[in-house]
Amino acid sequence: LDADNYETDPCLREIRRAENYSWMDIITIHKDKLPNYEEKIKTFYEEHLHLDDEIRYILDGSGYFDVRDKDDKWIRISMEKGDMITLPAGIYHRFTLDENNYVKAMRLFVGEPVWTAYNRPADDFPARKQYMKFLAEEA
Repeated sequence: LDADNYETDPCLREIRRAENYSWMDIITIHKDKLPNYEEKIKTFYEEHLHLDDEIRYILDGSGYFDVRDKDDKWIRISMEKGDMITLPAGIYHRFTLDENNYVKAMRLFVGEPVWTAYNRPADDFPARKQYMKFLAEEA
């Protein structure tokens, strides 16, 4: 994706249309840009899940999403400018910055945004059960 021209990028426009990503905003994670920076960074790094997909498009900077595999082991995903990721509802994950301590990301949602994170353990939610069923079927 063309992160320098995200406002007019036809590929991003098509992804948003095809996936029905009707809502978006931009977050800058940096000590000089994000209120309560230290608290937010700790919150992002707490292992959690969401009841909806988490879609992030990196417009600048870089960081890491850590996700759990089917054996409950961590997988680190390096994200940098131009990368987009969709974390499915129910997957345990966390986010951290890399040594540059800066990322600017677009957050995308289907419908109204829901920011609620459920820290582990959160295995009784239907979204988690559906995700675990998906993993079992893929194995």
